[in-house]
Amino acid sequence: MAFQTYCLFALSIIMISFGHAENRLNLLQLQNDIDKLKADFNSSHSDVADGGPIFTERLSSWTERNEKRIILSQIISMYLKMLENTDRSKAHVRNIAEELYTLKESLSDGSKKIEDLKDLTKLQMSDLKIQRKAVNELFSVLQKLGDTSSSHKRKRRQFQRLCKC
Repeated sequence: MAFQTYCLFALSIIMISFGHAENRLNLLQLQNDIDKLKADFNSSHSDVADGGPIFTERLSSWTERNEKRIILSQIISMYLKMLENTDRSKAHVRNIAEELYTLKESLSDGSKKIEDLKDLTKLQMSDLKIQRKAVNELFSVLQKLGDTSSSHKRKRRQFQRLCKC
């Protein structure tokens, strides 16, 4: 039950975060619907506080916009999975699910990136063919890493020149 309650809390935060970017979201109606969903899940139960938050804490370590899109797309997918097992005849459940589907569509690039990460974890690095391919790509990967880190250093130097700190 605690998982579901923390999901609902994080859902509130996600909805509010996207409310500024997505004008279609009716935040007052969603808050009302989320309050009804909290009642459905009895989220005032004492076990809700056990173990701390499940989503909101993770969100704080993802700082860049593109990073947040990745983690938020995964969190939204988890909410949708949770709502699959709820009573869809209730209007508030349908409204929340519809908004989540809309948000998920706007984050489709994040979902693709999640799939890429999952695919990477499935690679059999003990396979000789995979190892050969990896070795052939190693220099290109290191070049990309160098390009990325040098662009960050350049941005930092530019900021330091502009900043009168």
